[in-house]
Amino acid sequence: MTPIDLSTKPGQPQSWDITDLPTTVRGIWLYLYLVIDVWSRKVVVWDVAEREDPAIAADLVSRACLRERISKRRRQPLILHADNGNAMRAATLESRLEELGVLRSFSRPRVSNDNPYSESLFRTAKYRPDYPRKPFTSKDEACQWVASFVDWYNHRHRHSGIKFVTPQQRHCGQAVEICRHRAVVYEDASQRNPGDGHDRFAVGVSRRWSGSIHRQQKSNPRQLRWRWLPEQQQGRHLSWQSPVHEAKLLAYHHPVQYNTYRSHSTLKGRTPLEVIQQWKAA
Repeated sequence: MTPIDLSTKPGQPQSWDITDLPTTVRGIWLYLYLVIDVWSRKVVVWDVAEREDPAIAADLVSRACLRERISKRRRQPLILHADNGNAMRAATLESRLEELGVLRSFSRPRVSNDNPYSESLFRTAKYRPDYPRKPFTSKDEACQWVASFVDWYNHRHRHSGIKFVTPQQRHCGQAVEICRHRAVVYEDASQRNPGDGHDRFAVGVSRRWSGSIHRQQKSNPRQLRWRWLPEQQQGRHLSWQSPVHEAKLLAYHHPVQYNTYRSHSTLKGRTPLEVIQQWKAA
C-alpha cells in the first residue's frame, strides 16, 4: 500500500532525519539533524553534532514543538515521521515523544524511500552551487554553512513541490494570495499573447495557457501542489532540447522570481536568466 500525504496545514505532520557531512579527517563525520514541516516544506529546526545521539534528537524535537507551539493538550497530536535508523527507534527519543504527546511514524520495512521529504531536502542541500567543495574543517564552519542554507531554503527558494512559493510563505499562509495574484498575471499574459501559431518558444502555448489557468481556478486554493497537464508533460520532454531552450521556456511560463533566483539542476546550478544572458553574449 502506497502512503498518501493528507496534510492540510502546518505541523501535520513533520519529518526528520540525519545526514553526514564530511570533515578534513578521514573517517570522521559531522551529523546534520533536520526537522521539516511536510505541508510547507519549511525547515523547523536543525542542529550539527559530532555523533548520532538519540538525546540530541530528543532535544531537537523539543525545540521544534516549542517553536511551533505544539503542546500535549493539542486536539490533533503531532505526527513525527522518520526512517528505521537506530537513533529514530531509541528508547530515549521514544520517552521524550511520549512526554510531548507526539506520535511516531516509521518507514515500511525494507523500503528505502519512505522518508522522501527529508531525503530530497538533503539532496537539495548537497547539490547547491555554494556547497563546499572541500570538507568542513570544524563544526563551527559547518553550522555557518547550514544556517545560510536554511535561510535561503526557507525564505528565498521557490519550491517546485508547493507551486513555486517559498516554504515560509506557505507556512505563514501567504501562498494562497500569491497564487491568486499569479493566476491573474497568467490570465492577463494569455490574453495579450494568445499564441497564433508563430510563437517562438513552443508550439501550442495557447492550449497550455488555457489549461494551466483552468486548472488553477478549479483547484482548491489550499491545495497548492504543482500539476503538469498531459500536454505540458509532453512538451516538457520533447521540446526542451538544450539548456538554452529550457531556460527560455521557464522564463515564459514561470514567475520572474523563479527565473531570477532559482538555481536549476539541469542548468548546472545556474538560473534561467543567467543562461539566457550568457547565450545572448556568446
